[in-house]
Amino acid sequence: MATLPQPGWSPAFARRTQGASGELAAILALAAGTGMISFAGGLPDPRTFPVGVLAELTKRLLAGDAAVSLQYSPTPGLPGLRQAFGDRLAHTEGRRPQPGELMVTSGTIDAIGLLAKALIDAGDVVAVEAPTYLGAIDGFRGFQADIRGIPVDEDGVDVAAFERLCASNAPPKLLYTIPDHQNPTGITMSAERRTALVEVCRKHGVLLVEDVAYRELSFTADRPPTLWSLAPDVVVQAGTTSKTFFPGVRLGWAVGPAEVIAQMVIAKQNSDQCAGAFGQRLLEEYLRGHHLDPQLRASRALYAGRCHLMLAALDEYMPPAITWTRPRGGFFTWLSGPEWLDTTALARRARDAGLAFVPGRPFHPTGGGGNQLRLAYSLADDGQIIEGVRRLGTLIRSTMENR
Repeated sequence: MATLPQPGWSPAFARRTQGASGELAAILALAAGTGMISFAGGLPDPRTFPVGVLAELTKRLLAGDAAVSLQYSPTPGLPGLRQAFGDRLAHTEGRRPQPGELMVTSGTIDAIGLLAKALIDAGDVVAVEAPTYLGAIDGFRGFQADIRGIPVDEDGVDVAAFERLCASNAPPKLLYTIPDHQNPTGITMSAERRTALVEVCRKHGVLLVEDVAYRELSFTADRPPTLWSLAPDVVVQAGTTSKTFFPGVRLGWAVGPAEVIAQMVIAKQNSDQCAGAFGQRLLEEYLRGHHLDPQLRASRALYAGRCHLMLAALDEYMPPAITWTRPRGGFFTWLSGPEWLDTTALARRARDAGLAFVPGRPFHPTGGGGNQLRLAYSLADDGQIIEGVRRLGTLIRSTMENR
């Protein structure tokens, strides 16, 4: 058999793939490591998965409409699930999508990819929060977007900085934001910032992409309105059921201006054609049976307890030079240290100590974050949270003492 010429196949790789980081896969590998206390991956706890209900619904679907459940789905999604998503949005957002405004996706990462495929040409400016979700950075970078980071503070994205970019000679085509319990910071955008942000997007004709992956995992009942509910004419909301239902079926929705959704449907038709019909039928019946809200109540209680425990452990074990966010929902808290602290090197030392977390640099699209790190509390049990934070505090103190 002939051997490949050196250097193998790499010269054949598309130029647009050269910036792909692979960080997301590395994080998931860390989360799956045996014998490791992992604060790395933002994974839901399997104890929240509704196994018993799913078993009954699966039996019912296979006995009833197997011809639909096991067949291909229309590209926009099965009508029943689109209706169920619309009902849910009408209940939670106070607005029902109009015909053509909603499609079924394979989760938020799919929606990001479809938007990029439909809207982004090489060199187009895309604004994202800095820091932000790794999957979004790689998704837009894969279409050769010129990614610009917009700072965030305790109230969310810096609207003034974003407007300066909009008014520059290189305005963005879209802004991607996670306004609720943001990944990686855990920050929730204030209501005032939301109102100001949609006004800027309207003024400058910029599409606003709202990722609501963690919105339903709020620990308090007081939630600001979604960006989509404030401005459905300029917002595409991307949602997922991976954190709230279970991630084994990759499902979500995109809702926004009908002409944008239509282009996303075409993009999906030319990628994976459709989300799996069986998962769609399973989720539709789950929603119709009013099973989601009890599951959400249990999930919120579980994650709130772990979050509060992690914050208490940070209070006890972290040196004064370290600060962190105090989330009101979601899976993450975000730590910052002195400018000289190298959290990438710290992560290597932590792995040797049986602890995994994600250093801050990969979350920053244009540099920075070297003194920051993300901790996920969603999958660690109480003992792991206390011991893991203790180990982290010991490592940081040792690093500071030996500087």
